[in-house]
Amino acid sequence: MNRWLLLVTAIVLEVAGTLALRAAVDHPAWYALVAVGYIGAFVALACVLRLGMGVGVAYGIWGACGVALTAVLATVFFGEPLTAPMGLGIALVIGGVLVVELGSQAAHRRGPEAGA
Repeated sequence: MNRWLLLVTAIVLEVAGTLALRAAVDHPAWYALVAVGYIGAFVALACVLRLGMGVGVAYGIWGACGVALTAVLATVFFGEPLTAPMGLGIALVIGGVLVVELGSQAAHRRGPEAGA
């Protein structure tokens, strides 16, 4: 399976698990989805790493997308506030991940001895 598709799967599972965690506060039956979501997310993320994606890039994208999607979907499903400072923080996280990805690509172009 394509590593990018696996990374998207890991993100979706992590966001589902986190949103289920919020839902489980009022309805404990949601804890089953919490467990499935987090276990599935880590398995998918491990497969992404096994397929060769750098841990800094994979974890950065996974974390940033997870934060952004969880914040937006928590607003949609639970009516939690999404303020301008929160939006700025999400934008900064996404920008940071882009910088990490660009740095990773530059390191690959220079070769393995450039990172030493």
